[in-house]
Amino acid sequence: MSDQATARATAPSGSPPQAKTTSFLSAMEVDVRFLGMLGALAVIWIGFDLLSGGTFLTPRNLWNLSVQTASVAVMATGMVLVIVTRNIDLSVGSVLGVTGMIMAVVQSSYLTPMLGFDHPLVWILTLVIGIMAGAIIGGAQGYVIAYLGVPAFIVTLGGLLVWRGAAWWVASGKTIPLTDNNFKLIGGGAEGAIGATWSWAIAAVACVLIALAAFHARRQRQRFRFPLKPVWAEVSTVAVGITAVVAATMVVNSYTLPPVLARRYAEANAIPLPADGSALSIPFGYAVPVLLAIGIGIAMTFVATRTRFGRYVFAIGGNPEAAELAGINTRRVTMMIFALMGALAAIGAAISTARLTSATNAQGTLDELYTIAAAVIGGTSLAGGAGTIAGAMLGALVMQSLQSGMVLLGLDTPLQNIVVGIVLVIAVWLDTMYRKRIR
Repeated sequence: MSDQATARATAPSGSPPQAKTTSFLSAMEVDVRFLGMLGALAVIWIGFDLLSGGTFLTPRNLWNLSVQTASVAVMATGMVLVIVTRNIDLSVGSVLGVTGMIMAVVQSSYLTPMLGFDHPLVWILTLVIGIMAGAIIGGAQGYVIAYLGVPAFIVTLGGLLVWRGAAWWVASGKTIPLTDNNFKLIGGGAEGAIGATWSWAIAAVACVLIALAAFHARRQRQRFRFPLKPVWAEVSTVAVGITAVVAATMVVNSYTLPPVLARRYAEANAIPLPADGSALSIPFGYAVPVLLAIGIGIAMTFVATRTRFGRYVFAIGGNPEAAELAGINTRRVTMMIFALMGALAAIGAAISTARLTSATNAQGTLDELYTIAAAVIGGTSLAGGAGTIAGAMLGALVMQSLQSGMVLLGLDTPLQNIVVGIVLVIAVWLDTMYRKRIR
């Protein structure tokens, strides 16, 4: 009793309580599963680097890996909300294929002839039309699921077949090349990167935002008298975030244009060539699709954690009956989730189509597998009610790292699919074990 009285006497009356720290991880408030994914990613990267003779962890491969991950990462952010509500969407790969084909046909057959080559409105209208088409497709599927009562598994399984066939029908089985160079920047490549200067500028802004976000979060905890993290834990968290941003920026700036492309870039931008005839060193910097994926990830995190819609989504996933009794229009929310998923699939299609500079009938094949696997590996529970956007995006990076590493080792596609399938099963099993443990 005397110890408690002494503690109350020494603590300021108006100060919020300090969080009880039993370990380093609890003080840092680190999600153990997220930390486990980071560890698994590190093991994958180091393992493939050793097996490939040091090829995997080169700036070139890591830059390409980030670009290849972008489209699946974008779709995985929407798949989190779908799975959280105890649904599934098996059609995202086919929706990506059909919306990519729609955008390519609209651009090459209508917008470019009407507005002219590389007109500023061409890429904007192409993207808007694609996103609208994806939202309509997703909303139609969501309507059947929510209002007609057909299970999501059946609706989206049918959608997988329907929209894959529609992609073939839109272009009569042809491959449609893109005609707008501005739209191609969305896919990355030599022109679809922002260079070293802008990369460091974005990195500086990101570092400032990380610090401000931590400061704001602490102020909010003080305001509502929630337990505060130790100051050293706050500083350590900010330091880790800033270090990650700086390290990523250094990697992307270490990847430079090949000599031929560097010379063309210098001539096009009036950059003087070295007088001694030596090769130019022009860094790629961050790729446009990577920045687009990060921006969408931030926006989706805000939607999931800071909006009424996001709270409704997790409430439905936690207990659909209780959510409906609480006055949530579960049918409308479900339809909105699938419409959002369709729109995100269209953005993924824009990235994928721009990266390939054309739309093909096989585009997006098996992307539904990678998207679902990314969300599940990222901690989204198939039982519903739990999941994070950041985890899903990290899961997409894990999946793409596995695929990229297997390609470097020369493994055939069937073997790659076997590995991906095994990883997905293990991820679901680990999720089951984790939830049994915390009950």
